[in-house]
Amino acid sequence: MMNESLESISAEVGEPCSLDRICGDWSIYQLKKGHRFSTDDMLTAWIGVREWKRIASGGVPTLIDLGAGIGSVGLMALWQMPETTRTTFIEVQAVSHQLCRRTIQYNRLQERVSLHLADLRDPSSLPEDLHGSCDLVTGSPPYFPVWAGVVSPHPQRAGARFELKGDVFDYCRAAAKALAPDGVFAFVHAAGDARPEQAITDAGLTLVRHQDVLFREGRTPTIALFVAAWKGEKQTDPPLVVRNAAGEWTDEYLVIRQEMGALS
Repeated sequence: MMNESLESISAEVGEPCSLDRICGDWSIYQLKKGHRFSTDDMLTAWIGVREWKRIASGGVPTLIDLGAGIGSVGLMALWQMPETTRTTFIEVQAVSHQLCRRTIQYNRLQERVSLHLADLRDPSSLPEDLHGSCDLVTGSPPYFPVWAGVVSPHPQRAGARFELKGDVFDYCRAAAKALAPDGVFAFVHAAGDARPEQAITDAGLTLVRHQDVLFREGRTPTIALFVAAWKGEKQTDPPLVVRNAAGEWTDEYLVIRQEMGALS
């Protein structure tokens, strides 16, 4: 049955797909040679939920994932929430939207996830009932301007990596439109890039947490995690190290994977 399903979905999107475990007992459809979920996604969901839990006063949160792609960040955030939590995914690429819809069906999450095929740069992309009401906003903007590297010939991979359909400034503006008064916006971007902090400020938000990520001990960080809110004081955490010098996962990262349902 699984092979038949994969064959059907591969035919639907026009490329070979895989069905992979993402968190707990949830699985995700993704292109074998396209954009696939990553550590970046998991850490974005992790820091966003952690910050929401830190300031939450109870109740069931309203979530939204901007530029949701195949749904990885949004699903991992939702997995940690109460079963009555609902979320909205906004994605502009049709193939990613198709795969995400199939993933939602596979995991029987239709009552919890609302999918919108839309460009977050379009003011009408955000449903009116979500204006100023989202307790947790997540996003994984593309990291690079088109001129900064070789754009992949694969449209889905290109759009996930390069700023073809919006940049961090667009994400921050959309997040500010959605964010509740006590909400938080968590996202990931390239380390050492000054634009995320500028984008947060330009959107009228405040950077409240920043943490670089080292994929291996002793190396230069390549990505960083950001949390923004309407108010607060900036806190810079020590770098999060994924693997030690020997190439093994660190204890800190193993704890995160456990929290995120990535370990059996």
